[in-house]
Amino acid sequence: MLNSESKNRAVARWLLVCCGLVFAMVVLGGFTRLTGSGLSMVDWRPLTGILPPLTDAEWQRVFEMYQKTPEYQKVNAGFGLHDFKGIFWLEYLHRLLGRMIGIVFLLPFIFFVVKGYIQRSEWPKYLLMFVLGGLQGLLGWYMVKSGLVDNPNVSQYRLTAHLVMAFAIYAYMFWVAMSQLFPRRAGSETHAWYGRTLALFGLVVIPVVSGGFVAGLKAGKIYNTFPRMGEHWIPPGIMALQPFWRNFFENMATVQFDHRLLAITTFVLIVVYWFKARSADLPARAAPAVHALLHTAILQVILGIATVLLAVPVILGAAHQGTALLLFTVALYLVHALRRV
Repeated sequence: MLNSESKNRAVARWLLVCCGLVFAMVVLGGFTRLTGSGLSMVDWRPLTGILPPLTDAEWQRVFEMYQKTPEYQKVNAGFGLHDFKGIFWLEYLHRLLGRMIGIVFLLPFIFFVVKGYIQRSEWPKYLLMFVLGGLQGLLGWYMVKSGLVDNPNVSQYRLTAHLVMAFAIYAYMFWVAMSQLFPRRAGSETHAWYGRTLALFGLVVIPVVSGGFVAGLKAGKIYNTFPRMGEHWIPPGIMALQPFWRNFFENMATVQFDHRLLAITTFVLIVVYWFKARSADLPARAAPAVHALLHTAILQVILGIATVLLAVPVILGAAHQGTALLLFTVALYLVHALRRV
């Protein structure tokens, strides 16, 4: 008979596996977007669409559906069936991984409930995870639909919402997993560094949201110089749209400028945080994470600059997106480590 601590660790390991799959989903989503594969599947069958086309006739049918889309007509009109298969498989794998995450979550959850690893009072938090996962699939299709009407590009608003939802689901599962591994003890108190760490975590989140708009607008394809944007520190026309608020979400130059400014500001504050935290009396599990935060931030800045300078190659763009989630993870871990000490 396992004790409660062993049961908690089993649940935590399961949640961390799910987090790993969501991480893979985010990276694969980056590859899908950067290779122009996201609009290759023009229907959504969450229950029956698990199998790809298996015959020549089925391949021809889905290709003919794709030929009716704005992307084929305006961007890929020269595509043959072989070219179409090249972009189809990435989007298919992206959707297949989403279904796999649902299975990997649901079946162990049922097992843990039946075996008593998860108490009845905790069922709602896990059911919420499952519901959020389903809503994420629906949001993904809502995003894809925006690129199947007139414009062969998905809405940057919907893409950003899809990205933020992925980070939110990941954060929720990761937080619950950490709470299972490091449960709150009687008499524990919030650490003095909790407030500033939480604020820093919030600052880490903002460039993620900004990056969603950069990706949605393909704003990384312009101004492929650093630190200046072309010949300018502040590019011209960053307030060209009216009303002015549209520039922050629809103006490519403004969106890239904002992302640069937010990323550099976040990096500088992480360096300051690391410098001061080295001499702080932090819990044993928090101290290594402070160094990991700095190292991950350095890697992310290097990847970001390289991605801009090389006009967003697929590998670097996907790596930059994945490292953003890694930096997010380290910051979230620090917040949890300092919440109750």
